[in-house]
Amino acid sequence: MALQQTVEQTVTGLGYELVEIERSAGGLLRITIDLPWVPGAVIDPFVTVEDCEKVTRQLQFALEVDGVEYRRLEVSSPGIDRPLRSEQDFERFSGSLVDITLKAPIGKELGASAGGLISANRKKFRGTLERGEGAGPAHWQIVWRDEPAVKPGQRVSAKRAPAPLQALGFTLDELREARLAPVVDFKGRRPAGPRQAD
Repeated sequence: MALQQTVEQTVTGLGYELVEIERSAGGLLRITIDLPWVPGAVIDPFVTVEDCEKVTRQLQFALEVDGVEYRRLEVSSPGIDRPLRSEQDFERFSGSLVDITLKAPIGKELGASAGGLISANRKKFRGTLERGEGAGPAHWQIVWRDEPAVKPGQRVSAKRAPAPLQALGFTLDELREARLAPVVDFKGRRPAGPRQAD
């Protein structure tokens, strides 16, 4: 039985979603799992250490039975830069900040249609993932602003006009890679907002 099939059957059989399989130098076999997406759920649950241990134990047995060679098995959660591969992933993370890399540069035609604001050689974009206007189920767009970089300690005027909002439509077939943008907030918890008076 093929590695992909063995891992997928084991992971889904335990009630998880298989995100990625990676083979690295030195015989490392890395399996990334997630909890299945429930559309409309208020809270998106996270994979725990116990989840990873449970899947590891079952995979060790299944891989031994199938005679799959590896030196070390690592099962982990997708992390903050989770890859987006399927239509369901894009639905799940619609509205999130993402990084995408196109297979081919956008080209002169699209660069010119954006008023020359986007380089024709550009392949990488970071912005908000949204469902596109085009026909068809797999049409998406990324929306962003190319704000100039702010140097450390530099004050930004509140009167400065924001950079123009830009959008680029794409289909999943046009992507080399898509991931959630790893955004980390070191400022700690913030209050939920002003309290309402009783």
